[in-house]
Amino acid sequence: MPDSDDALPTAPADPAFAGLRERIDSVDRELLALLNRRAALALQVGGIKKREGSVVFRPEREAQVIDCLKVCNGGPLHTDSVAPIWREIMSACRALETPTRVAYLGPAGTFSELAALGYFGSSIVQVPCASIDEVFRSTTAGAADFGVVPVENSTEGVVARSLDLFLTTPLFIVGETSLFVRHNLLRRDNAVSGIKAVCAHPQALAQCHGWLSYHLPDVERRPVASNAEGARLAALDSTLSAVASERAASEYGLHIVAPAIQDDPHNRTRFVIVSHPERNPQPRYSGHDCTSLVVSVTNRPGAVHDMLVPLKEHGVSMTRFESRPARSADQWEYYFYIDLQGHPEQPALAAALGELRAACSFFKLLGTYPLDVH
Repeated sequence: MPDSDDALPTAPADPAFAGLRERIDSVDRELLALLNRRAALALQVGGIKKREGSVVFRPEREAQVIDCLKVCNGGPLHTDSVAPIWREIMSACRALETPTRVAYLGPAGTFSELAALGYFGSSIVQVPCASIDEVFRSTTAGAADFGVVPVENSTEGVVARSLDLFLTTPLFIVGETSLFVRHNLLRRDNAVSGIKAVCAHPQALAQCHGWLSYHLPDVERRPVASNAEGARLAALDSTLSAVASERAASEYGLHIVAPAIQDDPHNRTRFVIVSHPERNPQPRYSGHDCTSLVVSVTNRPGAVHDMLVPLKEHGVSMTRFESRPARSADQWEYYFYIDLQGHPEQPALAAALGELRAACSFFKLLGTYPLDVH
């Protein structure tokens, strides 16, 4: 017999407890039956889509489903819990029709993997890639149906490589998601002393600059392809540490030596979902959409002002404006990455885009997609 301190906890003595537990079990069986009914209906929809040649995943439809459920939610379930629950349900139903292959910056344990699972649900075929370039290549070549790439961080700003690749590939944006990024110092030994190098993605090292400068001022900061790659290396060498997620710590058997070392406690990274236009259509109007584009204008006085006039005249809100060097013969040429509120199916935005296109020497629509549904 085990000692009293080692005994397993017993059920509460209140006689109502057993009855409540039985009722919960009954509700669970009802939920399972309803989920299977939903799955059967989804299979019927999938059959119609297959006959018509339609795509399985429609981001605007899933966004509308979640929005409607959030409005209908009467509690006590928190509204913020609706989206992740239904993304998993829709992911499982989608997988019955055809597996969805999703490329992301790997290996296992990266924030890109978390973003992919959070957006598509866990019933996907994961395609981890060694670099952001490889995510674009895999999705362009058809090895993946979709790619998930970071585009900006609340602390460090844009992810330049992702923006640059939009200029040279045919991929376009069909969705977005943002992720709270909590960086941790990971190591084989549960101590800070003796660390010779901190391995992480350059963005993560920058997001933890203050903490690292104060606590590990003389330790080398070693950039690697991803945070999870840093964790993998730290698992092989006790003198190395990594900056990565709790998932990476579990994946590679590392201690969390110091939790939450990011300089900004509200640090978030925005990811976009990319696909090839020949395999997935542009999402239709959902009611809360974003339109992204990249443009360039000739280098003359007032050119940027003239480019933005159509937005003002048609009442279109600009939510992001970033510039990147064009890397052309003229060193003062720039590309401008712009996010606009709305969808081209709306007359005001359609008119503004037409006039904007006419005012630009280069114009590329990067995608129109539903805004992140939390």
